[in-house]
Amino acid sequence: MLADRVVVLGGGFAALETAFQLTAMVDPNRLHLTVVSDRDHFLYRPGLVGLPFGAAEAPLHVPLSMALDRWNITRRLACVENVDTERRIVHTNRVMPIHYDHLVIATGAQAHPHGVPGLAEHAAQISSPGQLHRLGERFQWVAHNAGHGRPQHVLFVVPPGTVWPGPAYEIALMFDTWLRRRTVRHQVRITFATAERAFGEQLGAGLHRILADEFATRGITGETDLPVTEIAEVHTCFDDGSKLHHDLVVALPPHAAALWHDGLPADDRGFLTCRPDRSLVGRDDVFAPGDAGDFPVKQSFLAVTQARAVAAAVAARITGRPVDTGFEPTALCVLDTVDKGILVEAPLTAEGLVRVDHDRVLSGPAWRAAKYALARYVPMRYRHGKPALPRAGHGLLTAARHFLER
Repeated sequence: MLADRVVVLGGGFAALETAFQLTAMVDPNRLHLTVVSDRDHFLYRPGLVGLPFGAAEAPLHVPLSMALDRWNITRRLACVENVDTERRIVHTNRVMPIHYDHLVIATGAQAHPHGVPGLAEHAAQISSPGQLHRLGERFQWVAHNAGHGRPQHVLFVVPPGTVWPGPAYEIALMFDTWLRRRTVRHQVRITFATAERAFGEQLGAGLHRILADEFATRGITGETDLPVTEIAEVHTCFDDGSKLHHDLVVALPPHAAALWHDGLPADDRGFLTCRPDRSLVGRDDVFAPGDAGDFPVKQSFLAVTQARAVAAAVAARITGRPVDTGFEPTALCVLDTVDKGILVEAPLTAEGLVRVDHDRVLSGPAWRAAKYALARYVPMRYRHGKPALPRAGHGLLTAARHFLER
């Protein structure tokens, strides 16, 4: 019997979790697995928020070669150019096309700063490691000026079209704590303006209450339902006609699909249209877990749980067994404030809406410890070619929650 050819496009959470889950679910004699990525490492993106405050970047990178070789997964370092779903072929910038029986598109989302006039030119963005290192340098200048008696105003902006605003909230709260520890917080005004109707809107009312309380306690001016229309060098304009002057503006840019696939169903930002099991509408042999798909909430834990469900669906098609794991959407994350962590658990509907009165938000120093334990655990698992999630349960973070609540 010929092995089924499974091709996974991408090198992030959804791609690696799908690949490593498949190696655990399917007899290797029945599976020929190929991972196509334009980079040779995995980046643990939740850890990027610490870079402006001196955290090391190196532990966030996981080389892919040894992890994939461990399970005889074929590696293709290449850029995807197009997918021919009729002939089941992936074309890359390399010479040879790649044939598949099952395709997993996990190419993620990409920042599009030009979606807001002036954002690319005048804002400090928080998307890539390089941008976050440069933001740390800008923060140092703010603290230097404040320490010399020059009042500063730092504006944080979350525009429409942002797929996951969590990093903006984390960095704003971490910045507040960082300034206090340098005894210059009184010289720095911090404003947080978001297009969301509530703070952390995607994850429910509980998170809004916690963030609103944090802002009030810390003296951060928070504004909701305030979309930005233009960012200039010293001021930012909003759609209600207001204008805020600032010394530094920090922005999380809008996002769209990292790759647009002609001929595949997608929304107006290129995110692929999926059924609840993350298979593409009209294509039973193509799946899109994580940020490449159209699930409205895009966050690393959701990407991992979607990937596990996709791996189970592909494994069922290969083995002929029933699917034993479905996608049960739950957003689970910890926001770091330096002095503590804020745990958010939000069960979602199939449409990505928070189930009313089912969201849970807890805070305390122990949750920050859990976040950093997770930051070690996931890269370690991927470095050894193992999935982040076990076959049952939600892994380390859920276990930590159960332990700390006892």
